[in-house]
Amino acid sequence: MATDLTAPGTAARPDITSIQRRTLRLLFTTQIVGGVGVTIGIAVGALLAARIAGTAMAGVAQSAAVVGAALLAVPVTRIMARHGRRPGLVVAYTVGAVGGVLVVLAAVTRWVPLLFLGMLLFGGGTAANLQARYTAVDLAEPARRGRQLSLIVWATTIGAVAAPNFAALADRITTGWGLPPLAGPFAFSSVAFVLAALVLLGLLRPDPLLTARRLAAADTPPAGDVPTAAGAPLAGDVPAGGGVTPATAPVAVRAPRGAGMRLAWSVVRERPAARLGIAAVAVGHLVMVAVMAMTPVRLGESHADADVLRLVGIVLSLHIAGMYAFSPVVGWLTDRLGRRAVILGGVGLLLAACAVAGTAGHHTPRLSVGLVLLGLGWSGTMVAGSTLLSESVPTGVRPSVQGLADLIMGLAGAGAAVASGFVMQSAGYPVLTLLAAVAVVPLVALALRPVPTGAPDEEG
Repeated sequence: MATDLTAPGTAARPDITSIQRRTLRLLFTTQIVGGVGVTIGIAVGALLAARIAGTAMAGVAQSAAVVGAALLAVPVTRIMARHGRRPGLVVAYTVGAVGGVLVVLAAVTRWVPLLFLGMLLFGGGTAANLQARYTAVDLAEPARRGRQLSLIVWATTIGAVAAPNFAALADRITTGWGLPPLAGPFAFSSVAFVLAALVLLGLLRPDPLLTARRLAAADTPPAGDVPTAAGAPLAGDVPAGGGVTPATAPVAVRAPRGAGMRLAWSVVRERPAARLGIAAVAVGHLVMVAVMAMTPVRLGESHADADVLRLVGIVLSLHIAGMYAFSPVVGWLTDRLGRRAVILGGVGLLLAACAVAGTAGHHTPRLSVGLVLLGLGWSGTMVAGSTLLSESVPTGVRPSVQGLADLIMGLAGAGAAVASGFVMQSAGYPVLTLLAAVAVVPLVALALRPVPTGAPDEEG
């Protein structure tokens, strides 16, 4: 491990193009498998929780999976910082598989605390899927980072579309084995997570993060040549224009023992680009979850029970298509137009989504348009924000910073889901969309803020 992190520059330089191409193929495949596992569980989790713990606790069980994904990002990225992407992704998927097994046991025993613990650990599958997007850019060329990250995000679309059919099939099969209804999908989720973990364990070699560190170490100038004057770029800064040359490549900082959220936060505070990247990911996720979570309730206010589930399925399917289906286009725009431009474009779409959905009344087609715009806005902030964050920090602390971003994003989404219910009950859906739009304002201010001269900002 130490050799991989600190290999001398005289060693033979690996074929980065072939390694990156192989890594992307592998991540694309496991993202589909893992996405199926996550979506199967999410599709039936609320229904299973309602049967075991009551309808009032169904939303809490779903939130447990979201919070679990956010909290698990911390230990998973700590593992990545010390040992590379491969063990971190394997651990995350394994934890998700254990969570699925516990949910099945909870369905059998009808023990509510075990259900919530299982859903919390089930979030490991989501944590792995989120970290996969960062793995895709460890060895990416600067001009292609957005596209390659978005490709892995797009792979989730396939899993999300296929999963509902697998859920019904899994339930029919496992009911015949004696498992309670709705428990089978979680058993299949566990199998999917284990399969993804085994594939990554065996095939994600060489590790992209460790390889990136070794290459950065080989390109790092001698200690005496590194600027140390006040205001000089720090290790890991990316020059204006986004290009990385051997003389300016991020310095390979070996992750210090105990590096965690405190170190990650100190690094982010020093870099305007990193702050913008985290803010874009978190705020975009907060707005998306707040509006999306209450849309089924909004539909239920104006349609009969017999029609609600069908309409919810159609509207949310369109929303998911907006989130993932166009991510390759968003990634291409991120590389062509720049990270900030796409973040601002995503913000504009989020504001348009809030305006359209909030004024739709009980007109379902107009509400559907709003949800599609909501998904597109989320895609813009997620892809461009994640790309900007990844390239604006040193390789040695990159996993910790990315873990901090996913922690903040997950907690923002969970908080939005809880708060949206209270706002919906007390003030209604139009007020909810208005407050979601207001939440975007700080992100706009941050994205438009002038960058001080000499600041380590990817776009100068």
